[in-house]
Amino acid sequence: MRPPTIRDVAERAGVSKSLVSLVLRGSDQVRPEKREAVLRAARELGYRPNAAARSLSEQRTRTVGVLLNDLRNPWFVDLLDGLNSLLHAHGLHMLLADARLNSRTGQDPADPLLDLRVDGLVVVGTLPDPAALGVVAERMPVVLAGAREPVPPGVDQVAGDDEQGARLVTEHLIGLGHRRIAHLAGYGAVGELRRRSFEATMRAHGLADRAVVETGDMTEEGGYRATVRLLSRPDRPTAVFAVNDITCVGALSAAEELGLRVPHDVSVVGYDNTSISRLRHLWLTTVDNAGHEVGRRAARFLLDRFERPGGEGRLHLAAPALEIRGTTGRPS
Repeated sequence: MRPPTIRDVAERAGVSKSLVSLVLRGSDQVRPEKREAVLRAARELGYRPNAAARSLSEQRTRTVGVLLNDLRNPWFVDLLDGLNSLLHAHGLHMLLADARLNSRTGQDPADPLLDLRVDGLVVVGTLPDPAALGVVAERMPVVLAGAREPVPPGVDQVAGDDEQGARLVTEHLIGLGHRRIAHLAGYGAVGELRRRSFEATMRAHGLADRAVVETGDMTEEGGYRATVRLLSRPDRPTAVFAVNDITCVGALSAAEELGLRVPHDVSVVGYDNTSISRLRHLWLTTVDNAGHEVGRRAARFLLDRFERPGGEGRLHLAAPALEIRGTTGRPS
């Protein structure tokens, strides 16, 4: 059987094809009883609009490309949920591409999405060359979410306030009585901001000579190796602040392997408040980096750009909050 057409819906609802089109486009110029008749007829017939034909007529695909730099980072799940919820509410669909995979194959990360003629682009996480977004931004609205690298003019940016978040962690540990505190640092602008804030806060409390920084790769294995080095020192730290929750899980494994109890012998803190941190057998103290809010704000910026293209790029920093759970306590 052939699929139902807009003419079939019009005949079933007893209205014109043009009125059916108005209803399907979400127009507010249709009386409620007529709208209900059209929607009921469409449901009964199983009618689905022809997206390709609509794209040609509207010069829009109603899709948003999302370029994700690291599929392994669970914090991005919350960000994508916030992003997609608002896009979906405005009739837009999200198309996801793996920037890391595209780069490994020698392809420009955004090319697959541009080939699909998306209406806008949201870049999630750190890209190797954020300046390359300038060419894309000349063609469509672009928003960078969850990263703090410099961006070309006209590109909006949404992220958590990493400096404030790192300060909350460091002051929490100092307030508990810790003096020898180590930071498992990350890379990129986000890692740099968190490290600098940790060091500045330690310095502000007269503890600059007690601050230790171990550079890592923001993975569980990297966190494990760095923590083994830290906790094997004769003047081992009594608290470890990891750049993210994944790194913190590695720190927990290292402490357990070395026979140290958390938080009795060593306190550990993560960052991002991912689903991992809320697992009952981990129950990490961590920073809620407002991932859902970052995603929704990125979607709002993009929607604004659709309505009012052009202008200077905007920066929004979402306020973090410290989630105190079971992995921090007073030093023994």
